[in-house]
Amino acid sequence: MTTQERVRLIILELIAVALALLILIPFYMILVNSFKGIRESALFGLSLPSVWEFKNYKDTLQQAHVLRGFKNSFLISGSVVVCVNLFASMIAFVIQRRDDKLMRAIFYTFICGLIVPVSIVPTIKLMGDLHIRGTYFSLIMYYTAVLLPFAVFLLVGFMKSIPRELDEAALLEGCSFFRLYAQIILPLLMTVLVTITIVVMVSVWNDFFGPFYLMTDSTKWTIVLQIFNFVTMYSTNWGIVFAFMVLVVAPILLLYLLLQRFIIDGLTAGSLKG
Repeated sequence: MTTQERVRLIILELIAVALALLILIPFYMILVNSFKGIRESALFGLSLPSVWEFKNYKDTLQQAHVLRGFKNSFLISGSVVVCVNLFASMIAFVIQRRDDKLMRAIFYTFICGLIVPVSIVPTIKLMGDLHIRGTYFSLIMYYTAVLLPFAVFLLVGFMKSIPRELDEAALLEGCSFFRLYAQIILPLLMTVLVTITIVVMVSVWNDFFGPFYLMTDSTKWTIVLQIFNFVTMYSTNWGIVFAFMVLVVAPILLLYLLLQRFIIDGLTAGSLKG
C-alpha cells in the first residue's frame, strides 16, 4: 500500500468514526441520564450518575399505556413481517420464474414503489372509503404496501441464483407449483427472508408518522407514538423520559445486534445476483 493510499484510508476511517459518534453520543447521553434523578438528568450531561436511580425504569413500566404500546408495536410489526415475507416471496417466485414481458412490467412497477414517496392524504381518503381507517388492519396493510417493493427487489435478485434445473426436476417428479414454492424454493430464501425481517421490523417499529396519521384511537398507538404522551406527562423528570426511550429502543437494538450479519449477507446476495 502506498503512502497516498494509506493517508486516504486514515481520512476515511476518521470520517467514519466522526459519523458513528454523531449516533453514539446522543444514545450514550440518553442511557446515562436514564439512571439519574430529576435535577441531575435535567442537565443532559454525559457524566455518570452520582446516585444510580434504577427506580426510573420501575416507574416507567408501571404506566399501563407503556405496556399497551409495546403490545401494539409487537402486534403490528410481527403481522407486517409475516405479510411482507409471504407476499413478497410468492410475487418474486412468479416474476422470476415466468420472466415474460408482463412479469417484467410488474417487476418494474414494484421498483417504482421504491422511488415514489408515500402520499398520506390519498391513503387516508382510501382507508376512509374502505371503512378501515383507525384499525390495526389498515396500518398493517399500509406498511405491507410500503415495504413490499424493497422485499420483492431483493428476492427477485436472489432467486436468479437458484438454478431452474431444480424446478424442472421437481416438476418431472409430479410436484405441483405451490409445493415447488413452499417446500423447495422457500427454504432456499431463508437468508434473504431474515434480512427482510430485520429491515421491516426496524422500519415499522421506529416509524412515527404512519400511526400518527392513520390511528385515531390512542389505545392503538405504537410505543414510538407513546413517547409523545410520555414527554408531556414527565417533562419535569427527564430521568423517567430517558428510561422510557431506552426501553423503546432496546428490543429493536437487541434484534439488530443478534442478526446483523444476515443483513449484510442478504443485501450483498440480492445486489450481486440482481
